[in-house]
Amino acid sequence: MSSPKVINEKPMSLSEVKVEIENIKKRDKELGFRTQKTDEYLQHFVQNDTKKLSDSLHKLEIARLKEEHIAKIADLLPKSMEDLKGILQGYTLTVTKENMKKIVDEVNKFLEKA
Repeated sequence: MSSPKVINEKPMSLSEVKVEIENIKKRDKELGFRTQKTDEYLQHFVQNDTKKLSDSLHKLEIARLKEEHIAKIADLLPKSMEDLKGILQGYTLTVTKENMKKIVDEVNKFLEKA
């Protein structure tokens, strides 16, 4: 039995995972059990491609906002500051109200376009 090594680790939003599974479907004949279950879940729950939202959140250049935070925001799409606070309270992250307002505004712009 082989022992796989992790080459790199990068947080991904659910829409990015959906795209990667589509690429795996094209490459392989048959999906594994877990990949198939994940694909079923993503087909049912993920409608938007949030790549543009992730890019716009990166452009805000908020000091402590990391890739994992952006992926979680892109997954849950908070529409209000209270929703965003609920998402970010699981992290040891302090974001000013001004920056939270910028994030919520970007999410709402993305939802209007979608």
